Formats: sequence, C-alpha cells, structure tokens
Amino acid sequence: MRPRLVFVHGVGKPREVKTELEEWRAALTVGARAAGHSRKAAQLLDGGAVDIHFAYYGDLFLPGAAPDNEAVAPVPAPAGPDEELRELLLDMVDEQLEAPRDDRQAQALRVTRNKLAPTGEEQGPGSLARQVLVGANSLFAVPGLRTFGGWLSAGAMKHDLHQVRRYLARKETDEAGLSLDRRIRARVATELDPEGPTVVVAHSLGTVVAFETLHAHSAHVPLFVTLGSPLGMRTAVRPRVRPQPVQTPEPVGRWLNFWDRDDFVTGGTELALCIASNAASVAPVSTRVDSDGLNVHPAVKYLAQPAVAGPLIEALDAVTVA
Repeated sequence: MRPRLVFVHGVGKPREVKTELEEWRAALTVGARAAGHSRKAAQLLDGGAVDIHFAYYGDLFLPGAAPDNEAVAPVPAPAGPDEELRELLLDMVDEQLEAPRDDRQAQALRVTRNKLAPTGEEQGPGSLARQVLVGANSLFAVPGLRTFGGWLSAGAMKHDLHQVRRYLARKETDEAGLSLDRRIRARVATELDPEGPTVVVAHSLGTVVAFETLHAHSAHVPLFVTLGSPLGMRTAVRPRVRPQPVQTPEPVGRWLNFWDRDDFVTGGTELALCIASNAASVAPVSTRVDSDGLNVHPAVKYLAQPAVAGPLIEALDAVTVA
C-alpha cells in the first residue's frame, strides 16, 4: 500500500485542482532539492511511490454550494460577522505588535488597533461595519502588509478573512442541514487514507480545517505539517476551534508548524504554548522560515523552503520503506 500525501489549501479564490496540486508538488520538489533530497524527491513525488491528493473545498464558499455540488438556495450570512471580523483583525494586529519589523510599522499597528478596538459606546446601525472597514483600510496601509500580505486591496483582504470567520461560525446550513464547516471537513476527510498512513500538509485556514478533521480520523498520520497557521490566534480562532480544550489530534505522530515573521495571517509562533499534547505526547514544534521577495503567505513559498521540504520528504521516505 502506497503512503498518501494530502495537501489542504487555505483561503482565497476558487482553484483548479490539478493545476494547484502541480504547483504545490513543484514547490516541494524545489525545497527538497535545496535540502539535499533531489533523488528521494524524484522517487517519491515523480515516481509514483506516494499517492498525492489535493483536498479542495474553495467552491463551498460560493453561493449555493452543496456537498454534491448541486445548487441549493443561498443561505443568509450568519449573525455578528462584523464583530467576529473585528476580533480576527485585532488578533492579527496584536500578533504583529509582539515583534514589529521596525518602529514605523509598530506605530502604524498601534494606530490601526485604536481604530479597531471597541469604544464601549453604544453602536448605532451600521457603525460597527464602518469601524471594521476603517480598521481594515488602516491595517492594509501598515508598512509591509501590502507587499508581504499579498492582498491587492483592503477589500480582497476582508474577503479572505471572511472565509475564516464563516468557517468558524458553524452556520450556513444547506438543505440537508449540514453546516459549511461540516461540508468542508467532509471534503478533506474524503482525501485521507481510511486505513493506511497519510502525511498531511495544510496551509492557512486549511490548518484549522485539517486539525479538526484529524480529530475524527482513525488511521495513522505520521506527520502533520502546518504552514502560515492562524490556530494560535487567541481571540478570533483558538477559542472557536473544536474540540476544546485544544490538543494535538490522536492519530498524529509528529507535528511541525512553520511561520514567517512577515506573514500577517500567522497567529502565534509557538503553538505548543497553547495546544496540548495528545496521548502519545505529540505537540506542535514551531520553526521560523524567512522567504525572499513579496507575499510570503502562499503555500508554495513555504514548501520551497528546505526547512519545510526536508523533514517532509524524509517522513514520506520513512513511511514508504516501512
């Protein structure tokens, strides 16, 4: 039985699965070569020794999406989206304020936080939405966010972050009564090997999805890799993750978490401080990577890092030999 490698994407626009899988595989190959594993990468990723899957759920965020892709009536957005989005933006700001790149960025982040923070005054109709919009535009203007965050506009940033909010809201049920988050996890669960080993590589929102999916998975996951994960966000994400208290899924034999200091989506650099070990004493081990160029958040930027690709290829090789 061939081991399985499953990629789980994050927020963003709809994707073409075959194209996206090839981009992730190619980036992993680049990182593997840099890590000195060219031959192993060719055998595992190109030679068919590993069964590679791409868990796609992006279309479920579109209006009318259903588990079987048949159209259903659009469901109204859940209540309180502006408050939840404000919490998410505040978490992003607070994480960056812990280690700003320079004084200029720190000052801009403090200004943004003041615009987003609750005032304690009664909110009039639409006032919270306006506050979130002002805060989003202010955050988008923070030095470094435009280039390293990868968003072309504050609107694009809000669109992506709303996907995180919508998943964690546990609402937007379809005609069968299945909430959006359940339909998304079902997509990921389908790609996992129900009996053999599966190595899981998840990015951004996909790390939250994969984390929750693996809690309901029974087969062995020798390695769980999270890239640019918001799991550590103390207000907007971590308290809403299921199950609580938050701990490593039982099937996971090793968890490696990678973060880039310029990745604004990353929430918490040391997940082991806020995520408990499983019964086998497995806890997330966090490692910082530094990508060159603009927009460090995409999964392909992380996968091209030798620090990420090296242990991933080694884990796949070990499972294949076993």
